[in-house]
Amino acid sequence: MRYTTNDRGILNNYAVESAMYPAEYPSIEQQRRYALQGGVAVLLLCLLLLTAFGVS
Repeated sequence: MRYTTNDRGILNNYAVESAMYPAEYPSIEQQRRYALQGGVAVLLLCLLLLTAFGVS
């Protein structure tokens, strides 16, 4: 475990750092899925706003 001690004997513990790795670029299939999810989210938001304005 990594730690340091100051002049008064107090310990400072540090969290264990996990290994870093580079992110992979999304595939064409994943990009299409993200675009579809974004479109559905925009559609639901528009329907929600129109419903709120219609009821008020």
